[in-house]
Amino acid sequence: MARPTRAQRAAIAQRRADAVELQLAGVDWLTIGRKLAADPTINSDRIAYPQGYGAELYAKGKESPDDAALIRYACKDVQLSLQERHTELGVSVDELRALHHMRLERLFFVAFRRAVKDGDLPAIDRAVRILERDARLLGIDEPTRTELSGPDEGPITVETVTAGELAQLIAATEGEAS
Repeated sequence: MARPTRAQRAAIAQRRADAVELQLAGVDWLTIGRKLAADPTINSDRIAYPQGYGAELYAKGKESPDDAALIRYACKDVQLSLQERHTELGVSVDELRALHHMRLERLFFVAFRRAVKDGDLPAIDRAVRILERDARLLGIDEPTRTELSGPDEGPITVETVTAGELAQLIAATEGEAS
C-alpha cells in the first residue's frame, strides 16, 4: 500500500478529529462509523466521506465494511487521536481520563466566556467547579493530609481480636443499642 499523499493525510486527520468530536458529543460507535464511511450507501449523510472508512474498498468497487468493522475503525480513530494528543501534551493518562478532561475543557470554556463577558456570578461559580473537578481528575491538587488521634489527642491503640472476641464485642454493642 502506497504512503498517503499530503491531502489524504489531511483528510485522515480531519476524519479522526471528527470521530473524537462525535465521541465527545456522546454519539455511539456505529453511528460514528456510518457517518465517517466512504461509501455513500452506508454513510448516514449519503455522501462519500473523504478518506472515510472503507475508502480503499469503495474506490475498487468492493463490498463496504460491515457494522463491526465500522465500529472498530471508529474506535481506532479515537484511540489514535487521543494517543497523538497525549504525545503533544506530554501526558500519560488513560483514554477515559483524557476524554473527560477534554469534555471539562469544553464546558469550562463556555462558563469562562460567560463569566468574563457578563460578570455572571453563577457562571463564575460554575467555572470554578469545573476547574476543581478537572484538577481532581488530573491529580493536580495535593492530597489532603488527615491525621487520626485517640482520646485526648493521643495515639490510637490497635488491638487484634479473635473471631469469637469480635462476635462478643458486636453482641455487646447491639445490646447497648437496644
